[in-house]
Amino acid sequence: MKSIKILAVESSCDETAVAVVENGKTILSSVVATQIDVHKDFGGVIPEVASRIHIENISIVLEEALKKANVTMEDIDAVAVTQGPGLVGCLHVGVQAAKTLAWAFHKPLVPVHHIAGHIFANTFIAELQFPLLALVVSGGHTELVYMKDEWDFEILGTTQDDAIGEAGDKVGRVLGLPYPGGVYVDKLAKEGQPVYKLAKPKTEGEMDFSFSGLKSSVLQFIDRSKRTNQPFIPADLAASYQETALDALFARARVALTKYQPKQMVLAGGVAANSRLRAKVNEELKREYPTTEFIIPPLSCCTDNAAMIAAAGYVAYCHGVRADLSLTADPGMDLES
Repeated sequence: MKSIKILAVESSCDETAVAVVENGKTILSSVVATQIDVHKDFGGVIPEVASRIHIENISIVLEEALKKANVTMEDIDAVAVTQGPGLVGCLHVGVQAAKTLAWAFHKPLVPVHHIAGHIFANTFIAELQFPLLALVVSGGHTELVYMKDEWDFEILGTTQDDAIGEAGDKVGRVLGLPYPGGVYVDKLAKEGQPVYKLAKPKTEGEMDFSFSGLKSSVLQFIDRSKRTNQPFIPADLAASYQETALDALFARARVALTKYQPKQMVLAGGVAANSRLRAKVNEELKREYPTTEFIIPPLSCCTDNAAMIAAAGYVAYCHGVRADLSLTADPGMDLES
């Protein structure tokens, strides 16, 4: 079987990333230039600033990725790129770079959905088995995705308002924690106990999510404490928020696991790095659903990177997915289409 090398570009938010992956599983290089130090001063990503930094970084990151992989563009079989979803200006930089490479070196151009990339990040540690259930948890997405086979996506449930990562960042901000807040909420929660009662997320759909009410409950708790001059323990509030959020997440996952009985369930997205989330999968779901294999991606593959786009791009390439040079960024790209 011929070896297929995919060069992938990812620029959907605040990481400029390029990777070279062989046969969808072997990472030859994965280079990521992050912008966290720039955006932390604003408490969140500023799209216009992020786009400009992508323009500054893309050529440098591309050159380093090729050098680390010890390949040239002549060795590359196809160029994959995140088409969406994401911040439109940021996506545009990556798409233009990928189109330029595809045109200049006469390579096939393969568009990839960002969430598909997060799901296929799990291929770096395990062979995916279908039917598969993916719990997608990130700053912009909270979804349950069912896959009958390797290139079939069905969204069973999604967030009705805030994604879990977005809510975590906002809770971190009101607790006075550094950006990105969700990471520091997780750290702080380890020092506390979930002793405070917060509003449990409610949804119409049994597999849909909602975190806006929980986020507001934390804000109201802090405001009430200040008004009544009642001190609270920040670590206990962080633990209470995190446990309530994860309980809601797992309740929906259990509905899907019971109904669809997948061979595998994988975690996907930046919040998959959350230590309590990872522990609850091992402590609870593995025990409750012994016929399902649970895959947790390595921390390096949870946050945005181009290796995951290359992994998904390889499967798309094998399924004949191609784009021409009219390809444009699609910030609202549909995973099911």
